[in-house]
Amino acid sequence: MYFLKRLIFAIPLLLVISALAFVLVRLAPGGPFDRERAPASPEIERHLKAKYHLDEPVWKQYSRYLGDLAHGDFGVSLKYRNHTVNDIIAQGLPVSMTLGSLAFCFAMGVGLPLGFFTAARRGRWEDYTGSFLAMLVVCVPGFVVAPLLILAFSIKWNLLPVALWESPWHAILPTIALGLFFAGKVARLMREGMLNAMQSEFVTAARSKGLGENSLLLKHAFRIAVLPVVSYSGPMLADLLTGSFIIENIFQIPGIGVFLVNSSLNRDYTVVVGLSLLYAALLIVLNLIVDFAYTLLDPRVKYE
Repeated sequence: MYFLKRLIFAIPLLLVISALAFVLVRLAPGGPFDRERAPASPEIERHLKAKYHLDEPVWKQYSRYLGDLAHGDFGVSLKYRNHTVNDIIAQGLPVSMTLGSLAFCFAMGVGLPLGFFTAARRGRWEDYTGSFLAMLVVCVPGFVVAPLLILAFSIKWNLLPVALWESPWHAILPTIALGLFFAGKVARLMREGMLNAMQSEFVTAARSKGLGENSLLLKHAFRIAVLPVVSYSGPMLADLLTGSFIIENIFQIPGIGVFLVNSSLNRDYTVVVGLSLLYAALLIVLNLIVDFAYTLLDPRVKYE
C-alpha cells in the first residue's frame, strides 16, 4: 500500500517539475532561433514561432504540452531537424544507460570490498591506505580523471581507444572516469556502516556466542552495514543512468547528457523539459526500488 501511494503521489510531483522546467527554460535569455547560421528576418522568425506555437501565452503552450504528454509525446525538437524528443531519448538513453550501468557495477565492485576491507583492518596501515584512496577519488572530479586516463592509457601506452563508442574497449576508460568518484563514496559509506555494525548489540551478541570473526563480518555485520549504501544507490544510479555530460563530451559518447547540455545552450525548450522529466521519473522510480530493497535486507524496516 505504501509503495502504491508513492507511485500515485509521483504524478503531481512530475507535473510540478514539468511546470517549473517549462517556465524556467523560457525565462532564460535568448531563444531557440537566435543561433541560426543566417540571422532570420522578423517575418521568418514570426512564422517559426507560429509553427511551434511559441507565439501563444505560456499557460496555453503548457496546456498543449500536457495534452501531448498524456499521449506519450514529448514534442518536437526545435533545433534537431526532423527529430522528436522521443527520438532523442530512444537514441541517447540506451547509450547513457549502458555507460551508467557499467559505472555503477564498477563503483559497487570497487567500493564495497574496499570499505569492507578497511573496516576489518581498522587502525592498521591497510585501513589508512584504503581510506586515503577513497577520499582522494572523491576529491578529484571526473573531468580531471578522464584526461589523465586518456593521457596514460591511450596516448602514452596506446592500450585503449581515446574516444567514441564503438566497441567494449571504448567503454573502459569512460566507465572508470565516471565510476571512480562513486566508488570512493561507496567505500566510505561501507566503512562507516561496517564500523557501526561491528559495535551494535546484534553483532556483539553473535560474537559472545563464539562465532568466528570472518563469519561474523560476512553474515551479520555486512547485512547491516550495506543499508546506507543501498540508500545511496538510488540517487547514484539515477545520476549514472542519465549520463554525465562532462564524461560523455570528453569521450565523444552520444549519450543523453550531450543532448541535455546542447539543448540547454540552444534553448531547445521541448528537449530540456522532456529530459528533465525523464531524469525526475528515473529518480522517483529508483528511490522506490531502493526502499523496497531496504525492506528485503532489513525486515525490521516498515513503511507506513
